[in-house]
Formats: sequence, structure tokens, C-alpha cells
Amino acid sequence: MPQPLARIVDHLKREPSRTGSIVITVFGDAIVPRGGSVWLGTLLQFFEALDIDSGVVRTAMSRLAADGWLEREKVGRNSFYRLAKRGRQTFDAATKHIYDPQLSDWTGRFELLLIGNGEDRDTSREALRNAGFGSPLPGVWVAPSGVPLPEEAASAIRLEVSAEDDSGRRLLSKSWPLDRTADAYLKFMKAFEPLRGWLDRRARLSELEAFTARILLIHHYRRVVLRDPLLPSALLPKNWPGSAARALCGEIYRAVLPASELWLDHHGLNGSGALPKAAAELARRFRD
Repeated sequence: MPQPLARIVDHLKREPSRTGSIVITVFGDAIVPRGGSVWLGTLLQFFEALDIDSGVVRTAMSRLAADGWLEREKVGRNSFYRLAKRGRQTFDAATKHIYDPQLSDWTGRFELLLIGNGEDRDTSREALRNAGFGSPLPGVWVAPSGVPLPEEAASAIRLEVSAEDDSGRRLLSKSWPLDRTADAYLKFMKAFEPLRGWLDRRARLSELEAFTARILLIHHYRRVVLRDPLLPSALLPKNWPGSAARALCGEIYRAVLPASELWLDHHGLNGSGALPKAAAELARRFRD
């Protein structure tokens, strides 16, 4: 394994266990475009490359299934998994935010939503967070006017306020921790710039190394970008690193995608045999 990728893997090992989060990344990024179902043995081969014990992976899979993220199908002694409804809804909401973000048509105003204490409050909160809304106060959600409202929050009370005055700027700072998000983007770039430099020298990764690089790239990037409300440039601080981080992520992703897909061709199995070829939208990711 090349040194830049080995350092990323070593850093992952020093973090608290994120096996379940990586599993969701694998499904969302690589398995959903190929039909959505995969053999547990395929996942175990990948996690072996990360030096994560099979028992840890099995425990994470069981927990994700119990929490409603995954569904398991047993065929003889073999287990096959796919995203459950909850996992698929979360993935669908995050897909555009990660791979094809669309900035809102900025009108100079914020939209405020007031969420009550009904039974669906938790569902509404998760949907709003995934859609890029911020929350300055409990029960209050904010986004630039024009951001699509998720169906789960359709019953919210809706207001509009101006962002041109001091109160609007205070609302912005209370709703999104932009300093922390900027710092996370910079840390992401610091971790992955050496890998881009290595690839720029036309160095080659093995198929498994390419798949590992792809999954860890998206695993780290989505943890940052899903906290980014993708505000219009007029509302962002100077030297905002989000665009540079996206460019870096897209460049590495496109570089490792072909070889990573070959690894899935050769090792990816579902209940019917080899995984189907990826859907066409996979090739359009990060194509600005």
C-alpha cells in the first residue's frame, strides 16, 4: 500500500470505531449503484484490507440491521445485506449534497421553520438536517430562501426574514458552525493532498487499494460536506475552503474509480452471483 494511503488508514485506526459508518459509506457509494445488495463476504474482504477484524464487522452489521439501517437475507449459510428504507432515505437525501450539490437561488432572505412537539419531530429534524437546514434554537430551523423543503417537514410553520441586517447575520452565525466546518475541510485536504500528489505522478494503485482509497475518501468527505449548508457565496466567509475540498475530492475520486470498479467486478457478489454493472449516474459524480 502506498505511503499516502497507508497514512490515511493508520489515522482511521486511531479514531474511535467507525466501522458502522464506513459500512454505510460502502453501501451508499459503491453498492447502491450496483443493485443495492451485497454478500457479507465481499464486505469482509474489504475490511480485512483495513485490518478490521471480521467479528467487529459482523457486530457492526448486526447493530445496523437492528437499528433499521440494513436488511439481511439469509441464503443457506450466506448473508446478504441491502439498505433498509431508513438507510435508503438517508442516502437519497445525501446523494446530491455529496456528489452534485445545487446552490439555492439566493433572494437575500432566510426561510424559518417552526417545528412542533408532535410524534414526527425527530423524523422532521433528521430530514431538515440532511437537507442543509441549520437550527439556532430548539424547534427552529433555517435555510436560505429557495432551499427545497423535505416532505417530512411539510407541516412546519414557515416564515421569511431578511438576511441583510445584523439580526440576519446573527441568525446565520447561530444556525451553522461555519468555523468548525471550514476547519474540517482543511483537515480533509491535509489528509488527502499527499494521495493526490502521488496519483499525479501517474502512480498506480491495485484494484483493492483503489477501492480502499475511494471508500475512505468519501467516508471522510461526507462527514464534512453533510455539515455544510452549501450557502450562497455572498453568505460565506472569505477564503471558504469548501470549493477547494470538493475539487480535491472529485479529482481523486475520478482517478481511482475505474480500478475500484474492477475490484467490485472481480469480488463483488450478491444472491444471484456477480454484482450488476453500475448505473450510469456513477460516471457523472463530481462532474461539475
